[in-house]
Amino acid sequence: MHVKELFDLSGKTAIVTGGGRGLGEQIAEGFAEAGANIVLCSRKKENCDEVADRLKELGVEVLTFKCDITNPEEVQTVVDETIQRFGKIDILVNNSGATWGAPVEEMPLEAFQKVVNVNVVGTFLMSQAVGKAMLVEKQGKIINIASVAGLKGSNPELMDAIGYNSSKGGVISFTKDLAVKWGPKGIHVNAIAPGFFPTKMSKVLIERNSDRFLQRTPLRKFGSDSDLKGVALFLASGASDFITGETIAVDGGTTAM
Repeated sequence: MHVKELFDLSGKTAIVTGGGRGLGEQIAEGFAEAGANIVLCSRKKENCDEVADRLKELGVEVLTFKCDITNPEEVQTVVDETIQRFGKIDILVNNSGATWGAPVEEMPLEAFQKVVNVNVVGTFLMSQAVGKAMLVEKQGKIINIASVAGLKGSNPELMDAIGYNSSKGGVISFTKDLAVKWGPKGIHVNAIAPGFFPTKMSKVLIERNSDRFLQRTPLRKFGSDSDLKGVALFLASGASDFITGETIAVDGGTTAM
């Protein structure tokens, strides 16, 4: 197969949670540029609608939904309506996430539970619902958005968010286990662990400690609005057909130090 075909998503359908801004928007744009029809969902549908208007200019179809990924009924609605419109689901990107900063000894239980519920339980619910459809087709690509924070401990002076770190470690373990369970059934499950990208979630953190973060990043820069496109497309396309259960760090070399 020609290398251009390996990366072609024409005729594919991709669901991207949290697709109305930040990393989800970037990934959705990359998939649309590769020819995929896109389904965007988040708690704020209006954000998804704005992204959809731009993606439609690329000549693909785009659906948008309001969806709390911790709500099984809303998750199932997204899956059912996507299948009704496109017939199948080829790609799922579990990107929606939450965080809460506080010292461990002061972290409210409800805050810790909220972060784990969105980042871990939400990833499970979306994967389960979409996976049932993929199992029927005996094919599919699931991409979980983890974090370098799930690969190592964080200096509390720079990032004090044990719920977030714990949840992203859970996403990485979930990725490996699901890959083992569903690999024989034709479904690939991989994860991306981004480093620091100036998104709404991380903006304040980066502004407070910009120089210190860069000193810990060998490439001496933060992630850009296109640095996730390539690896996400790789994991969503035929180019990664012999890869599953992996977590790829996209972090400027942070985890190499």
